[in-house]
Amino acid sequence: MPSPFIEVPVGPRLVKVTNPDKVYFPEQGATKLDLVRYYLSVGEGILRALDRRPTYLKRHPDGVHTDAIYQKRFPAKRPDWIETVEVTFPSGRHADALCVTELADVAYCANLGTIDFHPLPLRRGDSEHPDELRVDLDPHGTAGYAEAVRVAQVVREIADELGYVMYPKTSGSHGVHVYLRVEPRWSFVELRRAGIALLREVERRAPDLATTAWWKEERGDRVFMDYNQNARDRTVASAYSVRARPMATVSTPLTWDELPDTDPNDLTVVTVPKRFAELGDVHAGIDDRAFSLEPLLEMSARDERDHGLGDLPYPPSYPKMPGEPPRVQPSKKNPQNWENTAPAE
Repeated sequence: MPSPFIEVPVGPRLVKVTNPDKVYFPEQGATKLDLVRYYLSVGEGILRALDRRPTYLKRHPDGVHTDAIYQKRFPAKRPDWIETVEVTFPSGRHADALCVTELADVAYCANLGTIDFHPLPLRRGDSEHPDELRVDLDPHGTAGYAEAVRVAQVVREIADELGYVMYPKTSGSHGVHVYLRVEPRWSFVELRRAGIALLREVERRAPDLATTAWWKEERGDRVFMDYNQNARDRTVASAYSVRARPMATVSTPLTWDELPDTDPNDLTVVTVPKRFAELGDVHAGIDDRAFSLEPLLEMSARDERDHGLGDLPYPPSYPKMPGEPPRVQPSKKNPQNWENTAPAE
C-alpha cells in the first residue's frame, strides 16, 4: 500500500512529504511535517547559511532515537532541480554533495529524514579557498554552556582588536559556535593555521577556561576549542539547523548581547519560528564584509618563531600532514601509564 503523503508548496515547487505524521521527536511530539514546516519558517536564515555550499546531511528517517545516517554523497536519484557540487575528501577521493540553491532543497531533504545540515566553509565554484573561519567551543568535563560563553567573549575581544566582526550562535547542544567570513583566497591549511593562532591567543588569556588539547585526557574541566573544524572536509551544524536531540533544539544565531543570558535548551523547533518572525535573522549582515586572514597568519608565524609553536595534530582519518607533530596520545608515550586512553573526538 502506498505511503500517505501531502504536497507542500515551496516557492515554485511542490515538495512531497511522505508519512507526514511520523513522529521524529517524541519528547516534543514533533513530526516529520513539523520538521519541514520549521525549516520553511526560517527559510531566509537557513538559505543564508547553506547558499551554494556543499552540504552534508545527518539523517534520522525513523526519528532521533534511531541511528543516524551520515550522508556526504547525494543520491543520484533526485528531482532534476536539485543541484550538486563535487567535493574532495582528505584521501583525495571525490563525491557529489548537495548544493543548496533554493528552499525547496531543504524541504526535500527534511522529507528524507535530514535533521542536521552540515555545510562546508566554501562556495560552489571554488573548492580550494574557504570563505569562513569557524570557532567551535565544546565544553568538556564539568564545563558547560556558561563557560563556553565566557570563552566566546574572549574570542570576541581578540576579534575586536584585529578589526574582525564575528557572529555567535548556539551549537544546539551546550556549546557555542563563532563565525568569521573571510576572503576566499587562502587554502584550508592556511585557514586552519589561522584558526590555531586565534585559539592559542584565547588559551593565553584564559588558560584555566579554554584549551586546544586534542587528547581528552589533557582537557580537564575546560572548553575544548576544536581547531580541526577548519580542516578540509570538517563541518559543524549550520545556523538554524535542528539538532538530533530529544527536545529538537536548534543551532540558533544570537547577538553578542543575547549570548550570556540565553538557555540553549529553550531554542527549539517550537520556539525559534516565533523568534525568527519577530527578529528575523540576527546574522543577516554576515555576508556584508569578508576579512583578511593575514593578521592571524602573522600571529601564527610569531608563535612558531618566538615560542616554537608549530602545527597541532589532525584528525585520525587524515593522511600525515607536512609539519604535523606525531599523533601519539600523551599517556601512551610512557608505557607506565596506559590509563585514560579514549581517542579525541
